[in-house]
Amino acid sequence: MTRIYLELGPKRVFACSLDWPGWCRVAKGEEAAVDLLMDYVPRYRVIAERAGLTFDPGPPEVVGRVPGSATTDFGAPGAECELDSEPVGAERAERGVAVLRAAWELFDEVVAVSPEQLRKGPRGGGRDLTKIYHHVVDAERSYARQVGVRHKPYTSREDRDALREELAQVLSRPWQPPRSTGWTPAYAVRRLAWHVIDHLWEIEDRRGG
Repeated sequence: MTRIYLELGPKRVFACSLDWPGWCRVAKGEEAAVDLLMDYVPRYRVIAERAGLTFDPGPPEVVGRVPGSATTDFGAPGAECELDSEPVGAERAERGVAVLRAAWELFDEVVAVSPEQLRKGPRGGGRDLTKIYHHVVDAERSYARQVGVRHKPYTSREDRDALREELAQVLSRPWQPPRSTGWTPAYAVRRLAWHVIDHLWEIEDRRGG
């Protein structure tokens, strides 16, 4: 079975994998969210395979439900699951970071070959490429503080890479409760990977061709 949990917002529901960081989808209703998550298996497999992992998920099993918020309805998984407070062994930690690194690599590759102007949404909205890129990397600096990694605003790509490397080192370590930072490592690697992957897929969907 594939362990997932549901984050229940007032209007929308996130279905998130507990074992595959960043594999999360949101929809209106529990069943729709789970169905959408499974629809994205082929796209997530690209990321898992880049990480050197075999991704062949079984049927989804809902093992937890957590109350969401306006953040959920906005489209971001903003609540930790109780299972995120379980100990994280070395193998699981390293596997999660491998997925995160793969997401970073693929995101950078897609940004490099995509046009600046992306197809607009049905109401004419949506950031163009450079704004999406800066949104993602600036959010990472904010997210990093939740696990004790603090860097000044970037002045170069090297600054960004230094933060990512420190994040990867921190999140690849085994972890035992109680927590000493704002986020547990399990939630942090999920939130970081989801944000990169979500915008990676957004660019792919909106660049046309």
